[in-house]
Formats: sequence, structure tokens, C-alpha cells
Amino acid sequence: MSLPVVLVHGVRTSRTMWRYQVAVLTELGLTALAIDLPGHGARRGEVFTLDGAIGAVTDGVDTVGGRALVVGLSLGGYTAIAHAARHPEQVAGLVAAGCSTRPLALLTGSWRMAARGISHLPDGGARLNQRLVDLSLPMSTAADVGAGGFALEVMEDVLREVSGLHPLDDLARIEVPVWIVNGRYDHFRGEEHRFVAAAPDGRLLVVPRATHLVSLMRPERFTRVVLEALDELDEREP
Repeated sequence: MSLPVVLVHGVRTSRTMWRYQVAVLTELGLTALAIDLPGHGARRGEVFTLDGAIGAVTDGVDTVGGRALVVGLSLGGYTAIAHAARHPEQVAGLVAAGCSTRPLALLTGSWRMAARGISHLPDGGARLNQRLVDLSLPMSTAADVGAGGFALEVMEDVLREVSGLHPLDDLARIEVPVWIVNGRYDHFRGEEHRFVAAAPDGRLLVVPRATHLVSLMRPERFTRVVLEALDELDEREP
């Protein structure tokens, strides 16, 4: 029996961004669970903390049997890396997408300033956010990413929390296979080779014609990455 899959979304989005992947995996008879992180989706109104986010992944893996292939994009990727380092017994393999730049204080500080400015717009940045979604994603996945609502208010908390992450150190402690996946035009690709080298069993996949939101821009190709990872892990399972 194949391993279950737990999927962790990016910042401001929710578990609905994984609807395509969950539908395909389920149709193939696999177990797939997309979760909401604190402050997002069904958990909007909660304060986002890193411990809370890692706890959400932990609970998700427990729900599907205690051990899984964990897949995360952007914030979800950083969270999944931190979770795997803290809870190796829960992770058979890791797909970390769109998270190949260290969240250094200089970067997160600049992003926090930008987020504060956007939050002071009359609509809190909702129109700008929707415009970016409409311009950057196919109609089908744009609908998926917006179905759970956009948690624009979480940016300050998220950026504060991720500035304390050390993904290269965490990757060095992850002994299971790690797939680092980026869109070719992802602005978070800057340190992808360092990320791959940090993992004892790391490998890099770059998806053509995709930017940061690789699972939404190329959903079929990204899902194939997940299925190929499952195939490799299934061969390793006792």
C-alpha cells in the first residue's frame, strides 16, 4: 500500500490550493490530506506561529496514519522542512517547493515593510492580491487558490516567525529523500544548490515555464513529481 501524502500550503492561501493534487491522488486510490496552517483557511483568526504550523503538520500526518510523504510550497515548504527535522519519525520523504532561499533578517525585514504598506491600503491589499492571482495563474488553479479565501492579515506574523528558521541546518538533519522543486522563474531559487547539498539525500527538480507558484502554474507536472516520489519511496518501504 502506498504512503499517504500530506500537503502544506503557502502564505495567505489555504488547503484549497491543493485541490487538483488531492483530486488526482484520490482518484488513483491514494490517501491525500491538505491541511490549513494557523491563521489561514478554516483557521483564520488564529495567530500564526511556527510551533503552531509545525503542530498542524504533525496533526495532519497523525490523521493519515503517522507517517507520510510531506509536500509543501513556499511557507508550506519551509514549515515542512522544519517539521521533518523535528519529527523525523513522521516523514518518509519530503517535497519542498518554492523555498530555496534562506529567510534572512535583511530579506524578511524588507518584506515586512512592504506588507505593512500594503496593509494600509483601503481594502487591505485585497484588490492587488486578486490582480496578481489573475495575472499569474491559469483560471482553474486561480479558482482553487482563492476558494479558501486569502489571509492577507497574516503577513506580519508569518514574516516574524520565518525569520527564525534555519532551513540549511534543518535539511542536514533529514535523512530521508528530499526533493527540492522550483519553477524555472522562481525568485526563491537563489540558493537551491545549497539547499540540495545540505540534505544527505537531496535532489533538485526545476519545472520549465513555471514561477514561484509551481504547483498551481504546472499542476500536472507537479503532481507527476509527487507520484514519482511516492514510487521511489514505496520501493524503499519494508
